[in-house]
Amino acid sequence: MTAVPTRDWGASAGMVWRVTVTVVSIVIVEAVVCAAAALPVVAFWSALIGWTSADALVRAIAISVLVVPSYIAFAMALMVATAAANRLTGARTPPEHTMRIAEMGWPLMRWARYMVASHLVRIMAGSLFRGSPIWTAYLRLNGAKIGNGVYVNSLFVSDHNLLQFGDDVVIGSEVHLSGHTVEGGVVKTARVRLGRNVTIGLGSVIDIGVTIGDSCQVGALSLVPKHTTLEHGGVYAGIPVRRIDRPSTMAT
Repeated sequence: MTAVPTRDWGASAGMVWRVTVTVVSIVIVEAVVCAAAALPVVAFWSALIGWTSADALVRAIAISVLVVPSYIAFAMALMVATAAANRLTGARTPPEHTMRIAEMGWPLMRWARYMVASHLVRIMAGSLFRGSPIWTAYLRLNGAKIGNGVYVNSLFVSDHNLLQFGDDVVIGSEVHLSGHTVEGGVVKTARVRLGRNVTIGLGSVIDIGVTIGDSCQVGALSLVPKHTTLEHGGVYAGIPVRRIDRPSTMAT
């Protein structure tokens, strides 16, 4: 019978410990975050039930009118509470980093906590607010560096602390823009920078390490490969993208 090296046992125990701590912390933090977001709404509803206890019809009408506004209030509070919790706990995507999934290191665990928190907001609040100034404000609170007049109509924008958008950026529906990629069991991260007045067409994919110059347009359903730089003022489209506004490439 072949003995398992002590070093392997130690590595396995370390991974189990890190995963356990991360899972427990996710459960605790998200429970506290959701409770904090729900508390004002629950307090209001407790008072409302007391105010309408004498008249069942009035209570039914009040509940019918206030169900949707109550959920909207909870969703807005959830975005603020999640961003605050991420800052307090240090949950974020490490910049310019390579993380082997098999090792389950602490940087990967911090990234996992950040992604879980962002995913929760995406599910519970994203559909209500995407494409609005409220969604842009949430991205900014959650770590993104975003200029004025930015319009993000996609729920597939992640790793917010690695994103930098200039003024008047427009990101269309279903755009996938991320500061991480997974290749061969390794999570790789890099910043994504969009200059001023950049437009990303619907369904496009913007990979890690991409820099897009001012006043660029990326056509719908295009792919900007990782670590690509697009010159300012250009119109790009395709898989992968190529510049299509130069005289040599335009149809005659």
